[in-house]
Amino acid sequence: MDLDTLWNVALSAIVGIMGWLANVWHSELQRLQILLNRTREDIARDYVTKAEVHADMNRVISRLEALDAKIDRLMERVGR
Repeated sequence: MDLDTLWNVALSAIVGIMGWLANVWHSELQRLQILLNRTREDIARDYVTKAEVHADMNRVISRLEALDAKIDRLMERVGR
């Protein structure tokens, strides 16, 4: 076997290994991208937005204010 043939075989093997590694790397990146997208969907499903928190807090505060007004009226009646 002459040197040119040996050189072609070595280069072909190196390029083949590099192509295989690139394919493995690419498939791993796709897998990680899918996992990241699932994580983002889970976070969006499990947590509330600021607007939802503010709306709920406003409902709680309005109910507390109504209770406070009722207690004030009750205290006025008892004080008479």
